[in-house]
Amino acid sequence: MLDRTEFVNRFGGMFEHSSFIAERAYDAGDLQEPLTAESVHAALCKQFRAASHEERLGVLRAHPDLAGKLAIAGKLTQESRSEQAGAGLDRLSPQEHARFTELNAEYVEKNGFPFIIAVKGLTKDDILRAFETRIDHGVDDEFATATEQVEKIAWLRLSAMLP
Repeated sequence: MLDRTEFVNRFGGMFEHSSFIAERAYDAGDLQEPLTAESVHAALCKQFRAASHEERLGVLRAHPDLAGKLAIAGKLTQESRSEQAGAGLDRLSPQEHARFTELNAEYVEKNGFPFIIAVKGLTKDDILRAFETRIDHGVDDEFATATEQVEKIAWLRLSAMLP
């Protein structure tokens, strides 16, 4: 079994810049060898769901804007960079980039956290359609949707690492 430091180093980034979730999952003692994507995901999600509203909000706020300033500056995590590139968000036309920038700003102003969607398997058009649909949802609905998407992102990341 990995020790706590190894576990946190390996899985602390599954929930964007929020290693406290991996720390709590390890400390809870719910993990058993062999580690699988399913078992680690369950342990991490249990701690994410048990976190306070403010802590979960912090996890949401740790996510980058889609095709936003961090992407342009090359400052995304490796996982986020790869995920956004896979959806074509690194190849937007100036008009598409302007639309994403506009929607990002409107969404953050309305909800207090960035638009989050598991982009794997989606195209930039799929993402834009989801963005344009979800922008009209209420804050509580979007908080619930964003937390579901964060868990889905963690699942996709873990599935790429573990059996």
